[in-house]
Amino acid sequence: MKIFKLFLVIFLISSFNHLEASNDDVKSKITKNLRCLVCQGQSVYDSDSQFAISMKVLIDKKLELGSSENDIYEFLKDKYGEWILYDPSINKNTYILWLLPILIFLIGGAIIIRNLILKKN
Repeated sequence: MKIFKLFLVIFLISSFNHLEASNDDVKSKITKNLRCLVCQGQSVYDSDSQFAISMKVLIDKKLELGSSENDIYEFLKDKYGEWILYDPSINKNTYILWLLPILIFLIGGAIIIRNLILKKN
């Protein structure tokens, strides 16, 4: 019976450690995908500003309460707007953001091909 209790305690401890490591991984992933609003060009993960610190604390609390990664992203998008995400979703407001590189590539390719054809003639 003592051995059973020992195994039960070890199992519970390892389960909590795994849960904590999982939360740290999710927190790291989320903070790397969030833009710091104070120090532009840096993620919340890399920043040491007061805003970034408060965001990390907020994400910790949300994860402890059982919120999923998508729930946290939705909460932050509602509060700060789509701009806070480094990887915004495709919607009517971000079509140009997603399509502009493709358009530039196609226009550049057309110009190069046109110049090559003109040089041959």
